[in-house]
Amino acid sequence: MDNSHEPDTSGSEASGPDTSGSEASGPSTSETEASELENRVPLATVTKVPVDRLMLDRLNPRLFAIGPEPRDIDIIVELYRSEDLSELLQSIAANGYLDIEPLIVLGEHGYLTVLEGNRRLAAIRLLETPALATQIRNRTRVRITVPTLPKELRDTIREVSVYRVNSRADARSFIGFKHINGAAKWGSYAKAQFAANWHRSGEATLEEIAAQIGDNHDTIKRMVNGIYVLEQADKADIFHLSDRAVSRFNFSHLYTALSRTPYMRFLGVEEAWAGFEPRQNPIPKESLELLKEVLRWLFGSKESDVSPVIRSQNPDVRRLGEVLDNPEALTILRGSRSLDEAYLSTVPANQRFSESLIRARTVVRDTSNNLRGFDGKERSMVGIAEDVLETSRIIRNRMVEKVEEVKKAQETQGNPQ
Repeated sequence: MDNSHEPDTSGSEASGPDTSGSEASGPSTSETEASELENRVPLATVTKVPVDRLMLDRLNPRLFAIGPEPRDIDIIVELYRSEDLSELLQSIAANGYLDIEPLIVLGEHGYLTVLEGNRRLAAIRLLETPALATQIRNRTRVRITVPTLPKELRDTIREVSVYRVNSRADARSFIGFKHINGAAKWGSYAKAQFAANWHRSGEATLEEIAAQIGDNHDTIKRMVNGIYVLEQADKADIFHLSDRAVSRFNFSHLYTALSRTPYMRFLGVEEAWAGFEPRQNPIPKESLELLKEVLRWLFGSKESDVSPVIRSQNPDVRRLGEVLDNPEALTILRGSRSLDEAYLSTVPANQRFSESLIRARTVVRDTSNNLRGFDGKERSMVGIAEDVLETSRIIRNRMVEKVEEVKKAQETQGNPQ
């Protein structure tokens, strides 16, 4: 029996703050209410609280694709897309909410912002308010199938355990361990965002952050630099992550590119800049249009219907760097948007010929090794073989002619080989 359903559109609005998505910011309550809430939820103690007092975290590092002021609906959709809420929804519907690990929360505006556990809270929101899935579908066209939560399990999602911290900094060690070193690992962008926010706070050096995150210091430095470049592009209105042409965001393309000398030269930054302490707005103002080009080549643009020229980090990031270093190749790239065509201009003609000839020999030898597969019935294949033979003769004869021309020229100069 299928226990999923289309949510009842006549249902009440979701409980908790901003589930309708009508406002970007959280609700405000009186200072008295805020004080009372915090008194009921003491610091550094596991406490049960009603779920309608919990807020999804708008500063969650994973929410890079939905803009600076996301609504609850936007957050739930992004968590559904990136964190596979379906499996968690099915688990809670079958077993109830297993209140084993407390949510990490911070008191804000009379509510408790969930710093760790947003995926669980999003699933609870969907299960407690069936109409929410319909609201999401109507506003975003994302269809979320929500299983029916049996009546006997509904009490498991009314109150959940939380652990309140005094500041985001107090939660960093736990969050870093779980999402960077632990089983619930973030992607490279969320990891870099976490490190950049920590670095920006001035509460730790990059060396200390790298030690906590468990990554190479140079790698963390490159990642933080990448975050600062993206933030600068966003503020300058030349590139927004939400405008990228493909849903998957390959952040490593950017921080790898920015560590390569051709990209540094093209963007007008010091060639050793990646070795210095990261700073905000690292790209010179006069190079912002060039940065826009680089980011579009890396990630494309939905609004402008432009696809990225990078298909894979290796070898395309390197090849794009070589194109940036070659004026002729750069002109071709700007005109054709074909990295393959542009890159050909960076390779000397004699090298292209040698590589092509060697590849041709490999293919012909492979064909010879598979000759037993020719059954003699396809006479047209003989014509193809004759064409290959004739083409080979033309290439060979022209090569012999060139060898003789070079030999005669050398003899004329009195320098025979």
